[in-house]
Amino acid sequence: MKTEELHFADRTLPGVNCSPPPSSLNAALLTGGVDRPYAFGLAMALVAKNVHVDVVASEAVDSVEMHTTQNLNFFDVWPAKAAKATSLAKTFRTLRHYRSLIGYAAAARPRVFHILWNSKIQFFDRTLLMLYYKALGKRVALTAHNINQARRDSRDTWLNRITLRIQYHLTDHIFVHTQKMKDELVEEFGVAGQAITVIRHPINNAFPDTRLTPSEAKSRLGLEEANKTILCFGRIKPYKGIEYLLPAFQKLAARDGQYRLIIAGEVQKGNEKYMESLMRTMTSEMDRGQVILKTQFIPDEDMEVYLKAADVLVLPYKDIFQSGVLFLGYSFGLPVIVTDVGSFREEVVEGETGYLCKPGDPADLARIIETYFASDLFRNLTTNRQKIKDYADTHHSWGGVAELTRKAYEGMLRNVSL
Repeated sequence: MKTEELHFADRTLPGVNCSPPPSSLNAALLTGGVDRPYAFGLAMALVAKNVHVDVVASEAVDSVEMHTTQNLNFFDVWPAKAAKATSLAKTFRTLRHYRSLIGYAAAARPRVFHILWNSKIQFFDRTLLMLYYKALGKRVALTAHNINQARRDSRDTWLNRITLRIQYHLTDHIFVHTQKMKDELVEEFGVAGQAITVIRHPINNAFPDTRLTPSEAKSRLGLEEANKTILCFGRIKPYKGIEYLLPAFQKLAARDGQYRLIIAGEVQKGNEKYMESLMRTMTSEMDRGQVILKTQFIPDEDMEVYLKAADVLVLPYKDIFQSGVLFLGYSFGLPVIVTDVGSFREEVVEGETGYLCKPGDPADLARIIETYFASDLFRNLTTNRQKIKDYADTHHSWGGVAELTRKAYEGMLRNVSL
């Protein structure tokens, strides 16, 4: 493949020269440099729908496919991240990122800019950067994975709400994952309903899925075949309600020595004290080997070990609209137990893909976990894993997401005044 180079500021961003015909649809996916699974899945699905895609990202989102897929250009607009950097160095890295991002926007071919995640400085991204994109004549789409994340994390402010409102009203089209999210956009932020598309959260297809068996995965983690293995997976934050899972597990483990709990995921900055409180709660279980704790970033190639070693994925969230972790579990055929919050009820077929429990109620969570391990869903887990995969492929395919996304892009462009 031939390559081209775009020069702006003092950086060079390599891309792929696709020379698309004038009639083709071109879109830029602005990733904020995070969430490789979502960026990968959407980019590949859009290319399959004959959309020419620029992925504007960072090294964390990069993969071989980003450079070998026809009609896909990859632009790394984040400088390399030093292992140990001072606060000043981090500030300069962020400024260099924005300089590159602004330069990319000025030179970019796509008329549609699709923001998957904002970059580092939320208030700037929501206001001045949005105005800049509009001044360049770009039509802006936004995937709102969370309508008001700060409120979920108990950090909401009037400035946060105002800048969110500004971004939502400067956006030409917004994608959300549930009807409840659409309702909140309309009712609390005054967004027009026709400017919102609900797309069910797609499955995760970015991580390796080898021939590793559940038995082999358990062995790698030091578990026995007979262990009833519960997985709590993902970044560790207070809203995820792990403090309710621990007493539920302790109750179960006291009655049945085969129970095991895996907590795997990095502790996000600012949540160290929360993690410390959790560890104090489960000291004795960790000493007995009943709890496996991996509070670190889990590399892509290690994901399947945890998801195949587990017999069930438990998400005891206190507040959420939707979670990508649930669909990560489905992509590996893993049943789920989730609290009845947000839109989880819409995505769980009780007795077939998992079960629901009451939020903030350890006793009910323990009861539902016991119900699961006594059910046909668990007894026939080998067969049911494939059924769950098939269900996810049918109801949460990237192909369906890409089709709705492409139609929205086309509608945005038709509304441009010529």
